[in-house]
Amino acid sequence: MGINTERDIEANMQIGPTDAGMVRIFIEGDGIEIPMDFDPEEAEEIAEEIRAAASRARNTGNS
Repeated sequence: MGINTERDIEANMQIGPTDAGMVRIFIEGDGIEIPMDFDPEEAEEIAEEIRAAASRARNTGNS
């Protein structure tokens, strides 16, 4: 499976701070739970990557 492979899977995503000072991305769906913890600097890098990807997607006309 690659970034361009479509799947018919539903999932919920929550993002927020933990009481340990980390940023958690929590994904839940189809009987699985995936908690991913990042320090604040890593979370900011991920946010920048998401913004850059959104910009590239917008420029391809497939948004």
